[in-house]
Amino acid sequence: MVLDPFATPRPHSKENSSKRAGHVQPGSGRLVGRGGVMAAVSMKVNGKAVSGDIDPRTLLVQYLRETLRLTGTHVGCDTSQCGACVVHLDGQAIKACTILALQCEGADVLTIEGLANGSELHPMQAAFREHHGLQCGFCTPGMIMTAVDVVQRLGHDLDDHTIRDELEGNLCRCTGYHNIVKSIGAGARAMGGEPVRQAAE
Repeated sequence: MVLDPFATPRPHSKENSSKRAGHVQPGSGRLVGRGGVMAAVSMKVNGKAVSGDIDPRTLLVQYLRETLRLTGTHVGCDTSQCGACVVHLDGQAIKACTILALQCEGADVLTIEGLANGSELHPMQAAFREHHGLQCGFCTPGMIMTAVDVVQRLGHDLDDHTIRDELEGNLCRCTGYHNIVKSIGAGARAMGGEPVRQAAE
């Protein structure tokens, strides 16, 4: 039988009353959460091993933000449309609101916080800064994580059409995308070794 991680016991049922959040179920010795028994998870996040007991229904974006306090990964839509929650899972861009934390057991997760090299910005981050690729900044972490993935897949010489096509899953409500596209083109070239040029005023 396949367990549905999103299933919730019916209100007022015996099962529901015996499994309240964060207490030990009598006779079991196991910590239980709102939806049932807590599950152990371990993974690497930004190069550091992390582990803990979580509700099996916890999404990766919730685990990153609420448990690990890595709040650079944003929640913008609750419908998997906006791309504000993009992170890298084993080297590939994914929307962290579409996958359970338990599905990332043993995986390597990279968030926007892990992209820079200490105080030195990643070339894509530097390009967004130099080319004014953000306004309110809410979508920016997801845009940058997507952009880095695009470069890793398609190379350093990206035309505007390709960049716009690859950004289909990332929404910006402020900029109109022009400077974002410019930033990604410059960041792609910088990732290939070309220095980031300061944008014209």
